[in-house]
Amino acid sequence: MKISTRGEYGVRAMFDLALHYGQGPIPLKMIAERQEISEPYLEQLMGALRKAGLVSSVRGAQGGYLLANPPHKTTIGDIIRTLEGPIAPMECVEPGEESTCNQYKLCATRVLWTKLRDSMEEVLDNTTLEMLCHEAMRLKAQDDSFMYHI
Repeated sequence: MKISTRGEYGVRAMFDLALHYGQGPIPLKMIAERQEISEPYLEQLMGALRKAGLVSSVRGAQGGYLLANPPHKTTIGDIIRTLEGPIAPMECVEPGEESTCNQYKLCATRVLWTKLRDSMEEVLDNTTLEMLCHEAMRLKAQDDSFMYHI
């Protein structure tokens, strides 16, 4: 499974909201600028995330978007499924798609695809926005630790 820009940008936007969690609604324009994402495209993504209950929006001059849940309760799997659909490397291992394959019960490669799907789900469903925020802080601290003295 290859993540499209839809999934990538959605994760980046949600990560941005997580980094600023507790600071009130974040205007779409600020997210778009910080994450270098087209504002109209981001608006489409946020609409889908809002419908899925992952973000909420506040209208008005002080409006913007907020995470619907704290960063530790939102997984990357939630975001990817909302924006990309089922997490599966092949159609035959998507939920409800078993009947589309004539070789379903006898397919040895399906076992491989199932294991791959399960491992992808394991990573995505066990990685939260909070974990990404901690990783960003770790990387920043690591980058700041390099000081050159002359």
